[in-house]
Amino acid sequence: MNVNLGPVLDQFVADLVDTGYYQSQSEVLREGLRLLKEREDLKRMRLSDLRQAIAAGARQADRGEFVDGPKTLASIRRRGTGRQSSTR
Repeated sequence: MNVNLGPVLDQFVADLVDTGYYQSQSEVLREGLRLLKEREDLKRMRLSDLRQAIAAGARQADRGEFVDGPKTLASIRRRGTGRQSSTR
């Protein structure tokens, strides 16, 4: 397989090989692809979890098990903001 990375990424790969941490350009690209696959798998898992949560919420709403109002929405936003700041 031949891949054209362009001058910037080509130099980046060469620099990584020059450090000695990687033995070849192929090793650098395999590592990059492993990381990309891991990220994509995580995105798929999170999307699946979100879809399940939405479906559960829709079922609850269909049964009338929900609270509607500005205070509830504000509470949800506060929890979401807190969760984001705790992961950084």
